[in-house]
Amino acid sequence: MPALEVFLVFLRLGLTSFGGPVAHLGYFRAEIVARRGWLGEAGYADVVALAQFLPGPASSQVGMTLGLLRAGWPGLLAAWTAFTLPSALLMFAFALGLTRLGDVAGAGWLAGLKVAAVAVVAQAVAGMWGSLVTDRTRAGLALGVAAALLLLPGAGAQMGALLVCALVGWRFLPAGTTGAGHLPRVPVSQRVGAGLLLACGLGLLLLPLLAPLGARWALADATFRAGALVFGGGHVVLPLLETGFVPRFLPHETFVAGYGAANAVPGPLFTFATYLGAAQGAVPAWQGALIATLGVFLPGALLMAGALPFWTALSARPAARSALAGVNAGVVGLLLAALYDPVFTSGIRGPREAALAFVAFGALTAGRVPAWAVVGACAVVGWVLS
Repeated sequence: MPALEVFLVFLRLGLTSFGGPVAHLGYFRAEIVARRGWLGEAGYADVVALAQFLPGPASSQVGMTLGLLRAGWPGLLAAWTAFTLPSALLMFAFALGLTRLGDVAGAGWLAGLKVAAVAVVAQAVAGMWGSLVTDRTRAGLALGVAAALLLLPGAGAQMGALLVCALVGWRFLPAGTTGAGHLPRVPVSQRVGAGLLLACGLGLLLLPLLAPLGARWALADATFRAGALVFGGGHVVLPLLETGFVPRFLPHETFVAGYGAANAVPGPLFTFATYLGAAQGAVPAWQGALIATLGVFLPGALLMAGALPFWTALSARPAARSALAGVNAGVVGLLLAALYDPVFTSGIRGPREAALAFVAFGALTAGRVPAWAVVGACAVVGWVLS
């Protein structure tokens, strides 16, 4: 059963993918592209590029799309559920006071996991560079994007840099076959895609009108709006969630405590909304957690699945293929910048961490050790060294 296969693969990723959205993209590439060959490098870059242009949790949107392309709508649901469930359960448990995840920020095993993320992202950058950066123009785009984003970080700068890459690619890169046939048949028609995009827009319009009717509607409105309006995903969603929850549903101190826990669990940071939904006291904890989790992820799923058929149709045109070649080079630059900040800067604190990162990178590339095994080994080494 393809959907079951997708579920098992993404459950492993959900249990081992530490390090934030950019690291998740590295884990996805290692497991889906390099190890299993479900998608080629260029096709994967196309999916990542689309996720960067749309609001929502970028890594989760990429995961849902990979599941959709592999096993249709059941695959999308399986990928999202499996990747999200581990962190959502941990955040729900923390909200109920069953764990103390907020106290492990300095734990040795967590430091080891951050080192593993450095190696995994470095492997992704190296692999994608070899496949997508094949001439001087593409190399200039990749390095230029990396330099620009290190100097001007932020979701707006990311979108601007990728748009520049699209213009340069359209003007200077040959169309060839770049971007054509990289994605398998998309099981979403343009008519259905338009309906999904319309549904997301209606959610933004109608939920604020329903919010005064009760706490459940207010929770749905706060989380849906955060998921639909944030570009870049990850930590960028925090201001919108804080606006929706503090002080109406919970105090600022409770909000900050949950944020600390969200940084110590695997999987998407958007499950911070699970914690917020459970920690508020207006509705039962399990109902609040469920509403908040579905609310924050649903817009990204609607937007990604809705835009995908139009994206693939657009990429079939020669001019669009040239532009997309430039965007793909820019995506490599985006990952290269993120490899330094925040992945390297948060994971490498001295010579011991650097040495462990080199060994992990060698195991992934020369040794071809699966990413999940390298992650586990780094966690053990970090715990021992602590």
